[in-house]
Amino acid sequence: MPRVKRGVTSHRRHKKVLKLTKGHYGSNHLLFRRANESLLHSKFYATAGRKKRKDDFRRLWIARINAAARPLGLTYSKLIAGLKRGGIEMNRKTLADIAVRDEKTFAKLVDAAKA
Repeated sequence: MPRVKRGVTSHRRHKKVLKLTKGHYGSNHLLFRRANESLLHSKFYATAGRKKRKDDFRRLWIARINAAARPLGLTYSKLIAGLKRGGIEMNRKTLADIAVRDEKTFAKLVDAAKA
C-alpha cells in the first residue's frame, strides 16, 4: 500500500477555517487551533440566533398589537380571545402589520372582537 502524505489536505483545511474566521477577535483568526474552536462556537451561535429570532419577532408583533389595541379600549389578550370567539383566524404577524399600516381595518377587527 502506498504512503499517503496529507500536507496538501490539511493545509487546504486550515486555509478554509482561517478564511471563515476572518474578522474574529485576536488570535481567533490567526492560529488554526483557536480559529477552529472559534468557528465551532460561531456556528453554534448562528444556529441558536436563527431560532431566537423567531421568538423576538413574535414578541415584537404582540407588543405592536397591544399598543394599537389599547387606545381602542381592548387589551391584547382580550382582542385575541375575541377574534378567536368571532371565528377570525389571523396570525400575529399579519395582525401586527395591519395595526401598523391600516388603522381603519384594525379598528374593524377590534370591533369584531368586542362583539
